[in-house]
Amino acid sequence: MSDFDESEWETVIGLEVHAELATRTKLFSSAPNEFGGEPNTNIDPVTLGLPGALPVLNEQAVELAIRVGLALHCTVQRSIFARKNYFYPDQAKNYQISQFDLPINIDGWIELPDGKRIGIERAHLEEDTGKSTHIGGGGRIHEADYSLVDYNRCGVPLLEIVGRPDLRNGDDAKAYVSELRAILVAVGASDGKMEEGSMRVDCNVSVRRRGETEFGTRCEVKNINSLRSLGRAINYEAARHVALIEAGEKVEQQTRHWDESEGRTHKLRSKEEADDYRYFPEPDLVELDPSAEWIERVRSELPSLPAQRRHDLVDRTGATPAQAGLIVERGLDALCIAAVDLGADGSRVVTHAEHNLADPRAVDLTPENLAKLTEMETGGDLSATQAKQVIAEMVETGASPVDIAKAHGFEAMDTDALATTVDEVIAANPDEWQRYCDGDGKLTGFFVGQVMKATKGQADGKAVSALLNARKS
Repeated sequence: MSDFDESEWETVIGLEVHAELATRTKLFSSAPNEFGGEPNTNIDPVTLGLPGALPVLNEQAVELAIRVGLALHCTVQRSIFARKNYFYPDQAKNYQISQFDLPINIDGWIELPDGKRIGIERAHLEEDTGKSTHIGGGGRIHEADYSLVDYNRCGVPLLEIVGRPDLRNGDDAKAYVSELRAILVAVGASDGKMEEGSMRVDCNVSVRRRGETEFGTRCEVKNINSLRSLGRAINYEAARHVALIEAGEKVEQQTRHWDESEGRTHKLRSKEEADDYRYFPEPDLVELDPSAEWIERVRSELPSLPAQRRHDLVDRTGATPAQAGLIVERGLDALCIAAVDLGADGSRVVTHAEHNLADPRAVDLTPENLAKLTEMETGGDLSATQAKQVIAEMVETGASPVDIAKAHGFEAMDTDALATTVDEVIAANPDEWQRYCDGDGKLTGFFVGQVMKATKGQADGKAVSALLNARKS
């Protein structure tokens, strides 16, 4: 599918994210909520919809739903469960218990790392369906010789988080899902593992000409199981819509399937509206009305969330929003702030966290060692190159920067000795020096590299650059 002129067309994106809640048992029964069991072993009469089996609401699932709602700045309200009637081949009772006109969480928002706010329309509780496996052909139902059904996932508690159509490109959509996953993990509501299906994304895509205010006809894309797939599916679907409209055709409202191997979507069915599901109140469950005391207790127990952690890191260390986003994602923000509180230079701490601490083991560094490293670096005891080597060994061994530097014989170069080396390098490269003096800034790296080589990495790059500039003038 070819690209389109984004100066003429605007993509409108709304995401529906289904998160499996981290409860011990299912939403309406005592059957285990576990991933990876043998097919049809985590089941019971309620899961199978057997006559006389009645649902009993899982209190832990409700609390996790409230926790997420508060983290998303939603209003937590009285809610009602409903039966959503549809042809569910992998749901034994052939309907799903969900929430429709009165969901538990409404009207929230989420802040992306770049500061954009995306609205949350609702976040409601419902039960998951089972899983069908189509045998034969290409693994699709219309090609299969027969199908198998695993009811293990049936009845697992889900929180469906419906975002408002505030997203305008694939990068923001990926940032939204990444941020939402971080929030779910931070509050302990879900493990957010897209590869295991505990977090699934459906994407509603439409396009409109720039300047228009009415939304175009949307299509919902399913089977998106990674952030990469999300971006690709959005780009493909938006381009498909533009191509149809520019060819004088209409976009049909559909549910479509994303095929990762082909890099395209395929029609599954014409899009259903709410009336097609024939919702009505679930007769076997009473309304859910969390008390104000319960809600406030949950609010008081919320941990610091990613957005607040990013703001704190920016305020305490001087990190840029982009740096803060990366450092919080790596879980290093508390380490950085603690090191700065011990007197470490904030810019050096942030630089190391951004460039030299990608190793997951970096979270085990102590603030004292990180602060000491930056002190040695800013005090001239270590060059930037030496500091990078020392911090790598700190992550590897957990040793102190003082001991590591001593073991390697790292010492600050005498100023006179460094100046002599710079002069020797200049004398050995007269042509390059003349071009440098004539304004060829690219040769700065050449001369710094030659001095570093001559000093076996002991020279400080900034000091070398300063000496070069002094001699040029």
